[in-house]
Amino acid sequence: MVTHKSCVFPAESIYSENRGHEGWRPMTKLNGEQSPPFEVMEPAEWRAPIIFNSPHSGSVYPYDFLTASRIDLPTLRRSEDSFMDELISGLSSRGYPVVRVNFPRSYVDVNREPYELDPRMFSGRLPSFANTRSMRVAGGLGTIPRVVGDGQEIYRERLSVDDALGRIEALYKPYHRALRRLINKVHQTFGAVIVVDCHSMPSIGVSRDEPRRPDVVIGDRYGTSCAPLLPDMVEITMSRLGYSVGRNKPYAGGFITEHYGNPASGLHAIQLELNRAIYMDERRRERGPRFAQVAADFAALADALASVPFGDLGPFQAAAE
Repeated sequence: MVTHKSCVFPAESIYSENRGHEGWRPMTKLNGEQSPPFEVMEPAEWRAPIIFNSPHSGSVYPYDFLTASRIDLPTLRRSEDSFMDELISGLSSRGYPVVRVNFPRSYVDVNREPYELDPRMFSGRLPSFANTRSMRVAGGLGTIPRVVGDGQEIYRERLSVDDALGRIEALYKPYHRALRRLINKVHQTFGAVIVVDCHSMPSIGVSRDEPRRPDVVIGDRYGTSCAPLLPDMVEITMSRLGYSVGRNKPYAGGFITEHYGNPASGLHAIQLELNRAIYMDERRRERGPRFAQVAADFAALADALASVPFGDLGPFQAAAE
């Protein structure tokens, strides 16, 4: 176990990176309780340079978002990676930092480029730097999503451009600043860092032609976001624990995996998609009987990744021509 004074925060250190942001208000639950937009839980003692991140499990819905939506809360919640943050929350006490987002991905999706925006959603002109033509925008799943996962339109009316840009400034950018700061600190301390981006997927795909989904899908952007030994270790470990494992299909990794993964520099990012049917009742959105076991298996996976020889993870010098 590694302890390093410059990178250790108390285990109870939970903070929001956008405190003090002009015009920012805490996310508010319907019962009046306030919740920080996202949380970073760092261990008192670091076991390994592995960061577990849950960007899509947020379930704190702003009141003005719900009133602007044409669909009800249960329908909006279909886009959540429900309980994924809970499955990994205990890892901070085992020596691994955990990051979780509390606002819903249907409000702002941090696993997108900062300005993947659909012009059809907004009144007014988007800034010239907005990416309006990506495949994700075309599917309605940009930084400010137009639809929930099953294709239902979210909003009754068009949003103002200022509303979209305000959400990005107040929520998206502070989250990525905090994540980047954590990654840089771990990288400087250990010489390498692994970001495990944790997601969940519906047990059945939209297309009837899609084959049965495995229990776990590993996404490494087809070998470009991390060293090969990391997905190999994940597959070996999860297979031994009794899970069926696939790679890159139907999910190869999103913006976080692609943006933060740079293996040549010792920066490794890997996405894990967990089949919801193995840990929850998808229809009722309740924890299933295997929930505790799946959380324990995530801890076993974290320890397996911690056994990787980090000297083999870079950074690497380019070969001379």
